[in-house]
Amino acid sequence: MAHVLPRLSTPPELRVSLLAFLLSHVVFLGDARLLRTRSVSPAAEVTVETYNKYYNYVDLTKYLQSLAKNYPHIANLSSVGRSAEGRELWVIRITRNPDADSPGKPKFKYVGNMHGDETVSRQLLVYLAEYLVRNYGKDSRVSELVDGTDMYIMPSMNPDGFEKSLEGDCSGDNGGRQNANGMDLNRSFPDQYGERNLDPDKVPEVMAVIRWIQEQKFVLSANLHGGTVVASYPFDDSATHRRQGHYSQSPDDSLFRYLALVYSQNHPLMKTGLPNCPDMADETFKDGITNGALWYDVPGGMQDYNYLHGNCLEITIELSCCKYPPATELHREWDMNRESLLSYMEKVHIGVRGYVREAVNGTGLSEASIVVAGVHHNLSTGKYGEYYRLLLPGSYNITAVAPGYASQMVHSVSVLEHQATELNFTLTPVASQTARSTSGTADSTSPTSDPNILTSTASYSNSTQTRVALPEVNKSSPPSLPPQHQPIQPREFRHHNYADMELFLRKYNSEFPSIAHLYSVGQSKEQRELYVMAISDNPKVHEHGEPEFKYIANMHGNEVVGRELMLNLIEYLCRNYGADQEVTKLVKKTRIHIMPSMNPDGYEVASEGDVRGYRGRNNSNNFDLNRNFPDQFVAIAVPRQPETAAVMKWLESVPFVLSANLHGGSLVVNYPYDDDKDLRTQYSRSPDDKVFQQVSRAYAKENPLMHEGHPCKDLYPNEYFADGITNGASWYNVPGGMQDWNYLNTNCFEVTIELGCVKYPKAKELPKYWQQNQRALLQFIHQVHRGIKGSVSDSSDGTGIPNATVSVDEIDHNITTAHAGDYWRLLTPGTYSVTASAHGYKSVRTYATVSKDSVEVVDFRLTRVHSDPQGRSRDGPQPTKDPSETALESLIKELSLGPGLDQLNRSTAAESNFRYRGYKALSASLRGLTLNFPNITSLRSLGQSVEFRTIWALEISNKPGEDEPSEPKIRFAAGIHGNAPVGTELLLEFAAFLCINYGKNPAITRLINESRIVIIPSINPDGREQAVEKQCTSTQGLTNARGKDLDTEFFGNASQRVAETQPETKAMTDLILEKGYTLSVALDGGSLVATYPYDKPVQSVENEATLKYLASTYANNHPKMQLGDTGCSNPGQLGNAPGGVMRAAERQSHLGSMKDFSVDFGHCPEITVYTGCCLFPPADQLATLWAENKKALLSMLVEAHKGVRGVVRDKSGKPIVGAIIVLNGSVKVFSAEGGYFHALLAPGNHNIEVIADGYQEQRREVVVSSYEAASSVIIEFDMDTSIFGLPRAFVVAAAAASMTALVVTACIIWCVCAAKPNHQKEGFHRLRQHRDEYEDEIRLTSMGSKKSLLADEFQDESESDEDTLYANKI
Repeated sequence: MAHVLPRLSTPPELRVSLLAFLLSHVVFLGDARLLRTRSVSPAAEVTVETYNKYYNYVDLTKYLQSLAKNYPHIANLSSVGRSAEGRELWVIRITRNPDADSPGKPKFKYVGNMHGDETVSRQLLVYLAEYLVRNYGKDSRVSELVDGTDMYIMPSMNPDGFEKSLEGDCSGDNGGRQNANGMDLNRSFPDQYGERNLDPDKVPEVMAVIRWIQEQKFVLSANLHGGTVVASYPFDDSATHRRQGHYSQSPDDSLFRYLALVYSQNHPLMKTGLPNCPDMADETFKDGITNGALWYDVPGGMQDYNYLHGNCLEITIELSCCKYPPATELHREWDMNRESLLSYMEKVHIGVRGYVREAVNGTGLSEASIVVAGVHHNLSTGKYGEYYRLLLPGSYNITAVAPGYASQMVHSVSVLEHQATELNFTLTPVASQTARSTSGTADSTSPTSDPNILTSTASYSNSTQTRVALPEVNKSSPPSLPPQHQPIQPREFRHHNYADMELFLRKYNSEFPSIAHLYSVGQSKEQRELYVMAISDNPKVHEHGEPEFKYIANMHGNEVVGRELMLNLIEYLCRNYGADQEVTKLVKKTRIHIMPSMNPDGYEVASEGDVRGYRGRNNSNNFDLNRNFPDQFVAIAVPRQPETAAVMKWLESVPFVLSANLHGGSLVVNYPYDDDKDLRTQYSRSPDDKVFQQVSRAYAKENPLMHEGHPCKDLYPNEYFADGITNGASWYNVPGGMQDWNYLNTNCFEVTIELGCVKYPKAKELPKYWQQNQRALLQFIHQVHRGIKGSVSDSSDGTGIPNATVSVDEIDHNITTAHAGDYWRLLTPGTYSVTASAHGYKSVRTYATVSKDSVEVVDFRLTRVHSDPQGRSRDGPQPTKDPSETALESLIKELSLGPGLDQLNRSTAAESNFRYRGYKALSASLRGLTLNFPNITSLRSLGQSVEFRTIWALEISNKPGEDEPSEPKIRFAAGIHGNAPVGTELLLEFAAFLCINYGKNPAITRLINESRIVIIPSINPDGREQAVEKQCTSTQGLTNARGKDLDTEFFGNASQRVAETQPETKAMTDLILEKGYTLSVALDGGSLVATYPYDKPVQSVENEATLKYLASTYANNHPKMQLGDTGCSNPGQLGNAPGGVMRAAERQSHLGSMKDFSVDFGHCPEITVYTGCCLFPPADQLATLWAENKKALLSMLVEAHKGVRGVVRDKSGKPIVGAIIVLNGSVKVFSAEGGYFHALLAPGNHNIEVIADGYQEQRREVVVSSYEAASSVIIEFDMDTSIFGLPRAFVVAAAAASMTALVVTACIIWCVCAAKPNHQKEGFHRLRQHRDEYEDEIRLTSMGSKKSLLADEFQDESESDEDTLYANKI
């Protein structure tokens, strides 16, 4: 902040008034609740701080993660938003129970590194966080701070600027002060003295911090800078905007001076007021403090915004003369600032604190004003009615003011020096229906002289309160108790058509943004949105440890009571939050999702007054949605409907725990199973039958009519349900029902609730249904908090383990953990043996006792299988990781879990002008990419087609054209059939998308830097030239210019070819045989499915699990493909493919396919993706096709970094090239230059064998995760000392003995031969003549040669019987 007067500049012009700016923040206030704990990479044990280096973004992230994971009881890491370049704005929260909202503790914050090149603060705040967590429980001062204060530490508000700054740059000449958009963040806040020239889109850091400030209601704060040594306090500017010398006094000026002195007087240099900075040697500050505007005018500063709009008193502290001093200075800076940092934090506990409550039921009043007489600056209460008003010692008159309530003043409140005075207010509602407005000043709260108003004594001895006099009562009657709090009931009851319902939902979403979030999970057949309202204190995100609950209504369009009850429930929850204890608790502890209508199309044709009819029951395709889900006993042959598909996708994306599906036509709670394997009407028991009965009774007993068990005496006189509940199949069989699918395919327990005998009652009957079901609806939500809950984490670093299995003995139904490792398991009261297990970890078993009305917390910490007691791997040498590798691992995990890939997909949206490109336009587009992005692209020719068109290959990498065997290499190819050019256009757009986002989006940049991406957009350019647009089934252009289907021309053996190789095939064959590819994806058309090898008919597929997993990954990230219904009506095109995936031969079996060749000869897994039913759709559909495939294509880039990778080397460290890596005893890959290898594998445990000539075979067991980067192994070979598989010593001894016997035998034979000179002797003459050669052979054998001893050298060529005899003896 210091010394920038000569360089002040005006941001880009976009006039925004202060009022408009603030209104925009009110609109986005709900977003500030997204303080989500990010997916973090496994954190090592916290390194002891050495105070001798700066942490870049990667290091800072890793260190903060390690603190949070190693001290979870007092530390929690979250992000309040992202910088312009997408870096997280990390905040570490330090307090006891950091995951809970604790209204009894004041909130304090430190913000550092607002100017990216002012770096000391960044490190000091890291040191402070480490100091607090390490000394908690050891140092009484630290323990008291942590226990009593809610502390938030943001080390870097401008991480982009820091990355550009240079160590040793004391004056900021090298840049980095501003954010990535060139904006000074400390000139970009709303200012009290007029309009600001602001562009909110250019300051995402400021917008995020504003939302954070508004959400948290901090009490005290400091903003840490560099450039001199002084503590500066508000105001930072004045109405005149005089450059220097104008003291701009705030209403709390004395208090600010005191707070600034607390910091300066505990700093050995600052307190002197003589910073002695080289460039401003004569600058002095009395006592080391200054008024901001007196020093120099700073419009748009953060400290003034905190004070004026955030309830928070903030000062700005300049820490050092040098903005970015050498790291060797850091220890000294920490020593000078430590006491100041701690002392300043302690001042959050001075002044007055307490609660403002409502007199009738004691509920806290939020946004009530706290007015201190004589100080023209008011604060407001938090959401629990809590407040903290910092004041200097003295006596004060303090008033609490709230609209609609009589204000209360307390006189002569005594404030002491070192502790806060507790002062609570209780306000009584005024009598009038329209609440009086109050000005919020002390003058407006003087006691009234109205004779009808009584003065009463409050809890504080000198308080007065104005309240409405109660009506006279019989004085002889005993005093009556105050009336119990009555929740606000829904205001109107009517039937809502789709347009009316949509407006209702939008209204409540707008009125209650802090607890309500409206979203859509998809559309009906007639394009109506399937709306869901999420209600929670953080409604937009899943919070760790908070269960997800849902209600779904109106699945049958003519069963409408549930639809209206859900709208009533939304209104009830929103209007009673903060006022009704039950509602407040439910909303704070549960994320409640309410879908009022799953079948909006059916509703629109249904008729009011329908008692037991069918009009509107089905969707607009006339299918019953509750017979449309996959079933465990019956194959559902009807096509899956868009409403069903959308709900299935929704249920798989949110970790729901409990649910109810609301119907009509009877009055009963129906629980699984809904059908029976014999399709008979009989009890079909699920493994959790007791749990289902428990939650069903919880609803039924709160509905007085339902509990009786005789639901519809007039319509169904013989129908009876004991306790108002029934097993589904025991009532009647429902194959394809939603409740069973929930239970069998997700973690969610769902029941079906029939709400009344009449399906579509008259509107005047609706209040009766609300009255009957209100308590039951709430009580059922309470059931989500029964059983056990907790988290499953890695014992080495505390990282949550997603998809871990939690099983309960004797209950044959497991549940899995959510993305962050948290889980919920509904159980009835009792004691259970519970086991947690996960791939690559040792299972852990424990016992849990479940009580009736609460949830038992059971956490599991699992140890990796191949680990020592400290969690380290014991299997061979471990690779060391550099920071970039760690950052990549974090990125892969983030993109693989939760919304990471979705966020990347949305954040990189760009306008494109989609069109089909012929060969010339395609070539020009590729050349354009290389010209515009020469540093990351390389274009080469693979060969030419029959008609001499070039088959292009574009490489995208940070080092294009260079061999980088340590990086995964992924191939995208399209256009093997020229009549299906959609894939070509998708790959061209994909290439442009990657290039354009390189250097702008951190995730894309990292993926490109760590990968080699090869794109072949058109394998068959000749066929493409012949194809015709808008021809969905035409074969024109399918083949090359010679009429050959290129996907039948790939053969590894010449004997398999019936004709000469096609030039297009040869070009691709040569590319595939280059090897080194980790993954290949081919795009085609004519169906909507992802296929995996083989195309040829084979009985079994090696590595099928991995190949199918890769195809499933693509399909799961495609919004339509994953549904499994292609929608293709053309002959030969598929109608149903479960999960959108199938083995290629099942689609169309043929020989010579490219994917088969890639697997068999290129040793690279390849999948083929068919992007749509129409081979050559109109160009105006390309944008939609790109939107559908973009995320899936990105997912392939992410998958290429998984599996197993490593290095093969010998004991000396020399890499071994060409080693064979055998996966699970079948699939082979080979080590490349540098000894590197990489193989993709399905998640799970795998065995790998590594073989190299002259070395002992090595074996490893590796664990592959679905969400982590590739397991890294080092294979270190010993020389192979075995000979013929036998120990070397044994073979040498045997060889020596054999040679001795051979020599003796030879001598005997020679003597015999010498005695008979007429016989031929040449046969054994060679033995003496070539003895040296035999010895050489023996030596080779002892060194591992596999030559046979004396294979040909010892045959006697004599043909005499005698010679033959000797030969046989030998």
